[in-house]
Amino acid sequence: MNARTTRRTAVRRTAIALAAAASAISLAACGVIDGVGGGSSSASPKKGNDITVGLLLPEKENPRYDKFDYPIIEKQVRSLTDDKGKVVYENADADAAKQNQQLDQMIADKVDVLLVDAVDAKAIAPGVQKAKDAGIPVIAYDRLAQGPIDAYISFDNELVGQVQGRALVDKLGSNASSSTIVMMNGSPTDPNAAQFKAGALSELKGKVKIPKAGEFDTKDWKPENAKANMQAAIRAIGLSNITGVYSANDGMAGAIIDALKEAGATKIPPVTGQDAALDAVQRILSGEQYMSVYKSYPEEANNAAEMAVSKVQGRSIEFDALTRDKVDSPTQKQIPSMLVPVVALTKGNIKDTVLQDSIYTVQEICTPKYKTYCDANGIK
Repeated sequence: MNARTTRRTAVRRTAIALAAAASAISLAACGVIDGVGGGSSSASPKKGNDITVGLLLPEKENPRYDKFDYPIIEKQVRSLTDDKGKVVYENADADAAKQNQQLDQMIADKVDVLLVDAVDAKAIAPGVQKAKDAGIPVIAYDRLAQGPIDAYISFDNELVGQVQGRALVDKLGSNASSSTIVMMNGSPTDPNAAQFKAGALSELKGKVKIPKAGEFDTKDWKPENAKANMQAAIRAIGLSNITGVYSANDGMAGAIIDALKEAGATKIPPVTGQDAALDAVQRILSGEQYMSVYKSYPEEANNAAEMAVSKVQGRSIEFDALTRDKVDSPTQKQIPSMLVPVVALTKGNIKDTVLQDSIYTVQEICTPKYKTYCDANGIK
């Protein structure tokens, strides 16, 4: 990560932490609350601890949603509500129509607040309006949904793309200007994908060659679609002419690497990724994948749960302290937001990221197939 990125994320993290701390101190001094989720009657919350959070997640291709997001949010909601709150969870399996039905059902069931990670940011907007009309707050989670949302929490998505693009240029080094790369972007229905792409292009444009035949938007983020796109790029550009691949996430990166191998590549060019998926961490250790982007799912999920609880309980000062950023969607301006910082993941910082944060254990990463690579990188 370059110096500008480091300063930017450090300042943001510090500002959020200081704001939250200042709010907690001022509230305690005034005798307003005994603590978030403490059930203090003097806070006059809209609702007590017996709240129901509706959680709508978009797909299962990426294992993060079932492994991290849902269980972390559920645990945090319970913690903040003295085990009286609950989370109702649905996953749309990348089907926007199915997600709209799930949203309608949660409105009918009168959940108290919704956390929505949209399959299709535009298609979800009528459902968000229905929730608003029913008096149910909606917090856009991870992807910026359209419609009258109350808040948004995600990672700094343009920064994600910048980190990926900069890492690829740095890896190509002095050969960057003569290098031809394939650019495998995410789903055109996901607004995050557009932000990743914009951030990456800000680092790649003018520094590497991206032929028109080598740039793709990948339907539904599906690895099989990325693989088909990569096979088309290999046919159009030629295997030996591809010197790097920008892949927007790890699932696609694995499929891209498979396509390169099947085409006869004996040495895989640098391939980027995102999400720090377990198989991607292993590929990074073995040298098949160059890098990923580690996003602290615990930080995002825990803060999302706290935002949801604060919103439904009417704790506006805590809510405001958590949403100090502002973002715009195509339908709404100045949305209260939290943008969580990210880290470039390479061989050199696996111990300081996914292991330190207990995302994976050494045993999960260092299976017999990867033990030699783990030993070589001091992971034991």
